[in-house]
Amino acid sequence: MTKTILICVALFLSAVGNALGQPSDKMIPRIIEKNGRHALLVDGKPFLILGGQAHNSSAWPGMLPHVWTAVEKLHANTLEIPIYWEQIEPKQGVFDFSLVDMILRQAREHHVHLVLLWFATWKNGSNHYMPEWMKRESLKYPNVSGNHGQSVDSPSPHIKATMDADIKAFGAVMRHLKSADHQHTVIMMQVENESGTWDSVRDYSPLAQKLFEGPVPTELLKPAVLTALNVPVVSEGSWKKVFGDRADEYFHAWSIARFVGQVAAAGKAEYPLPMYANAALRDPLTNPMATNYESGGPTDNVIPIRKVAAPAIDLLAPDIYLDGSEKVLKVIDLYNRWDNALFVPEAALVPGNAKYLYEVIASGGIGFSPFGIDDNGRGATHEEIAKRLAPFGQEYETITPMMRELAEWNFEGKVKAAVERENHGEQSIDLGAWQAIVSFGDGQRNEVVTDAEPIGKLIIVKMDENKFLMMGTHCHLTFKPVGGSIGKPWQYLKVEEGYYNNGSFKLLRILNGDETDWGGPRFGANPIVMRVSLAVR
Repeated sequence: MTKTILICVALFLSAVGNALGQPSDKMIPRIIEKNGRHALLVDGKPFLILGGQAHNSSAWPGMLPHVWTAVEKLHANTLEIPIYWEQIEPKQGVFDFSLVDMILRQAREHHVHLVLLWFATWKNGSNHYMPEWMKRESLKYPNVSGNHGQSVDSPSPHIKATMDADIKAFGAVMRHLKSADHQHTVIMMQVENESGTWDSVRDYSPLAQKLFEGPVPTELLKPAVLTALNVPVVSEGSWKKVFGDRADEYFHAWSIARFVGQVAAAGKAEYPLPMYANAALRDPLTNPMATNYESGGPTDNVIPIRKVAAPAIDLLAPDIYLDGSEKVLKVIDLYNRWDNALFVPEAALVPGNAKYLYEVIASGGIGFSPFGIDDNGRGATHEEIAKRLAPFGQEYETITPMMRELAEWNFEGKVKAAVERENHGEQSIDLGAWQAIVSFGDGQRNEVVTDAEPIGKLIIVKMDENKFLMMGTHCHLTFKPVGGSIGKPWQYLKVEEGYYNNGSFKLLRILNGDETDWGGPRFGANPIVMRVSLAVR
């Protein structure tokens, strides 16, 4: 009888806790992996981040109305917004979460999720968001020393006092979120921002030099890691001996990653949200030396080092400000790994970048976000903001009612895409028994202006062997049977144009005649959704 009463009491208390909104470990946002593909689970189901990032200084009460206006115009489901160490810990050991709480409250009012960006030890490679009390003690919290002894505007990753202070502050942030965010409004955390160093490949201070001249940590000497770094497998050695002319950069990448990883681990010990580190990119095609980009950050060539050094970081994410589809698509490929969920937390807010949302989704990505969506104090009208955001907003608006389904199809590997390149050339998509042929341009004859910006795109979901869901702009699509049916005549059984509402396809019209007889469906300037059924005659 006593045991039965205790069980009943426990069940009652659990029910009360759930009713009061206590966080459930099973419902905390998390990233899962299956067969090398990833999904971000929010409320227990795959979620696709249709994001927008605010400007650096927009997380303040006077600026937030402009941010929410931009979120609305963008039709975003997630806002990426910074939180500032200098504001949260204005005095050592004294924490102020008023701005965090305000952002949480307003995000819920606008029915938007959050990715919080921890601007702390590093922001764009510098320490400018450290609290004032740390900046006043530069000897205790020093910057990097260059190879000629010069001071470099970047924090040293070798200073325990700096790391301990960051760990304490970030731990306090995550502890506060655990108690203040029972609704799981925050779905992911960015730990630091573009951590790395400009103007010096590494720290050359006496402390750093002693570590550099010592042995490479055994974790990095595993054959799989050395092979991934394209260096000979050895069992011991100094940084210079093992890594040659890349030793300085690899040492710095290891040092920064260990620092950031320990900050992330401390935060996860308080509240285990997914955490990522973002990268200021290098040229992905030419393998330049680190004198030409931010050294020590999670660039593509040091991903194996960052993975070993910082296992608490769930993923490394590229900030895309590169020009040209060859470079951008290469970056997407490099960061789309079995051990790394693809996420683009920043992309230049230019019309041509909207197409890469399709490529990220088709590559198994969990989200995409243009940077600087808000007015940032420039005094733009709502109409001007809407026009600037329209290339991304129209995509988000169309995807939103089918977001959960698209995220699930993506996780299952059913999604493929084609994005227009600078040569405007035709592309093919392998769909098993069928091949889709995608050409770009507008009008019945697919007129392409050779110097026009390449903005065409198509995403296609394989629903079954002969049925496909499609969405796109500025392109034309036709099909060819392949395999055992190659060369056989075929036809459209049905071409349906429609839209999604609450996860279900709603028919707008059945296309036929002029809309299909000239080779197949066409997508104009505004994204539309179609379902196509095919048959071999």
